[in-house]
Amino acid sequence: MSKRSGGCEAGLVAIGDDARATAERVRETERSRRAKLSSLDRAADAYIVHRGDGRTIIAGYPWFTDWGRDTFIAMRGIVLAGDRLDVARAILTDWADHVSEGMLPNRFPDQGEAPQYNAVDASLWFVVVAYEYLATAKPPASLRNKLVGAAKEILEGYRRGTRYRIHMDVDGLLACGEPGVQLTWMDAKVGEHVVTPRVGKPVEVQALWINALRLAGFKPRADEAAASFRARFWNDAAQCLYDVVDVDHAAGRVDASVRPNQIFAVGGLPHAILDGERARAVVDKVEAELVTPAGLRSLARSDRAYRPRYEGGVAQRDGAYHQGTVWPWLIGPYADAARSVRLPTDGLLDGLIASPAPQVLVRHARRLPGRRATNSRNNSGLKE
Repeated sequence: MSKRSGGCEAGLVAIGDDARATAERVRETERSRRAKLSSLDRAADAYIVHRGDGRTIIAGYPWFTDWGRDTFIAMRGIVLAGDRLDVARAILTDWADHVSEGMLPNRFPDQGEAPQYNAVDASLWFVVVAYEYLATAKPPASLRNKLVGAAKEILEGYRRGTRYRIHMDVDGLLACGEPGVQLTWMDAKVGEHVVTPRVGKPVEVQALWINALRLAGFKPRADEAAASFRARFWNDAAQCLYDVVDVDHAAGRVDASVRPNQIFAVGGLPHAILDGERARAVVDKVEAELVTPAGLRSLARSDRAYRPRYEGGVAQRDGAYHQGTVWPWLIGPYADAARSVRLPTDGLLDGLIASPAPQVLVRHARRLPGRRATNSRNNSGLKE
């Protein structure tokens, strides 16, 4: 017995030594890899995680899992711009397996429950990013066919019609939404109250839809939708774009709220929908009413629904989430739009770089467990 016991102990020691050596090699390899990265790349790298055998991007620390919309938006900067094509391939391959009725999930719950298919834009962002990846990488034919097949399945599902009244309307534009459901990135909900329902034809969804159609080779449909967009979304009185047309699926009813979503018709996507004087007017409107040193306001201060601060209890915070709170991620599409109409962008990111937000975050993290604090700021441009 003692002999077997002694042998077992010796074996455990050997295994332990081997495990420690392996762990040290892994650590050293990771240290070497990270040493070659810039501080920005190292920070971004923390959002790339494993899910099962695949890779994904989490929406934020400390409690968010991977959200479809957030993953594909972030991929363009964190992965594609960094030439991390192996990571892009892993992420896109994994998500392509989850197309259902023409939709991709907006969220994979933490505890293994069924994925949640409740976003109109997540699937369209996938199409955009998939084609941007294919334009950069040289994947094998099998992977190309898989991604193209998933993209076309999404677009065909949207054309036919799918969950939540998502469908291509007679004007070629994409309609979506039902009462009590929030389908766009402005997705705050307080109890049963959807703060920004945006039922109908939201402006950035059309920009994504038209881009996705064009990238996938459906040029006639894209041209038809683009012509309808230019005819129906222009708000001549305000010299900008409506945020939603055919509100609540009522033909001709519009939402004239001045929001940053319109910037995607000019910049931030592979194909601009507007050009010339109207494109410049949209950029001017956004610059005048929404741009701050730390990002874009989610609603103009002149709007009666505007909320100047993100604070208070859950209901108060969620009520302000897209009603004035500043979102840094939108500065990228704005910069792209500004360049497209030949406006200077020098110093545009200075506010983000020099912001005292870390102190604000530390102070508020102790008393306000907010939502996605890494993405939202109050109207002064400071994170809350």
